[in-house]
Amino acid sequence: MSQPVDAAIRPRGLRAVYAWMMRNAEGPNAWAAMAVIAFAEASFFPIPPDIMLVPMVLANRRRAFLVAGWCTLWSVTGGALGYTIGALLFDSVGQWLIHVYGMGGGIDAFRAAYAKYGYWIMVQGLTPIPYKLVTIASGFAGFNFGLFMLFSAITRGVRFFTETAVLFIFGEPVRRFIEKYLELVLIAFLALIVIGFLVVRYVF
Repeated sequence: MSQPVDAAIRPRGLRAVYAWMMRNAEGPNAWAAMAVIAFAEASFFPIPPDIMLVPMVLANRRRAFLVAGWCTLWSVTGGALGYTIGALLFDSVGQWLIHVYGMGGGIDAFRAAYAKYGYWIMVQGLTPIPYKLVTIASGFAGFNFGLFMLFSAITRGVRFFTETAVLFIFGEPVRRFIEKYLELVLIAFLALIVIGFLVVRYVF
């Protein structure tokens, strides 16, 4: 008789994924998974490293800022790959970026716009705007690599450490809120990503 009861209370869908992530947030592969996701997201992977950062911090807040530092390190390192992709793949990636940013004038128009707004565009590393667009665009536009790495370290660090500080201070209330409103939290997070794409497309 216990099996039907267990089946009834077993989490399903998004809640099953969340439960799995929380169980594995302290596992032996959590740090490696964080590194891979943070590195890949900065150049080609669509899912942000927050999906590992949040459960890892909530699972053990004593290591919270080590997690934030680890995430920042690999995100910035992955950003260097994104920069390289943009710098070397002019024909393929460059045309895609011009289309994403809506600059029909071509390469010269894109680079002129980036020269004008480059520092502001780098601040997008603080936002839900896909960071890979920032890294690849920086390489394609020839943004100074040293400044790119400096701004990446600052913006990524501020974002992840601020997020971690909130989780460190308000860990349990945040965890209860996420678990109660998981679906709404995910919808809001996805909405921010979509808004980020729209900002890139129609503002910059």
